[in-house]
Amino acid sequence: MLKRRSNSYGRARDSSNTAPSSTSRDEEVAWEMRPGGMLVQKRGENSDAPAPNLRLRIAFGAMRYEISAASQSTFGELKKVLTAETGLQPGEQRLIFRGKERENVEYLDMCGVKDRSKVLLIEDPASIERRADEMRRNAKIQSAHRAISDVSVEVDKLAEQVSAIEKSISNGVKVAEVQITTLIEMLMRQAIKLDNISAEGDAVAQKTLQGKRVQKCVESLDVLKISNANVKPVVVTTKWETFEPPPTTPKWEIFD
Repeated sequence: MLKRRSNSYGRARDSSNTAPSSTSRDEEVAWEMRPGGMLVQKRGENSDAPAPNLRLRIAFGAMRYEISAASQSTFGELKKVLTAETGLQPGEQRLIFRGKERENVEYLDMCGVKDRSKVLLIEDPASIERRADEMRRNAKIQSAHRAISDVSVEVDKLAEQVSAIEKSISNGVKVAEVQITTLIEMLMRQAIKLDNISAEGDAVAQKTLQGKRVQKCVESLDVLKISNANVKPVVVTTKWETFEPPPTTPKWEIFD
């Protein structure tokens, strides 16, 4: 009698062969391309193992800083940390490691940065030039503010003299014409000073304001000059009143 062989062993063997394949699929590893063309295992976002911190020595001119950063940080992230220490914005920083400037997307550990590694920080030359231009511009604006302020003080004094002349003429007191002419010349000198001031920003408005004040004073003096010519001088005469001397009475001598 022939018996049919059972296929249970075969099925068991097949299941044993397929089990590892399912396990291998569960343990598939994701890969990613790093800067420089290196293929490495992709870092999991939910990885429980924290990246070790590195103490980095940063040299910036004569200044020295010690910064703590995760080994898996990028140089771009390191620049953000350095902003609080140096005051330089990330776009103004250049980081040099092992004689090579590093890009923002490069990772510290992939570039060989280790604990106590030294990183050189330099300021972007374009940023230095922009800062120098800004300093020169601010100095120019401050100089214009001071010059305009000096003119304003002088105009205040001359405006007081204009008011005094106006008051005298309105009271019918004639003013010497040379006094009005001299005052106009002094105001014109202040106008020339204003024209020679190179103003920017807020200084432009201040310069315009003082220019209008000078113009108003000159126009007032021109009107006062005409009014002063029509003022008739007041002639003051003194009339003396004469008095007759009192009559003299004889003094009588009394005899006993």
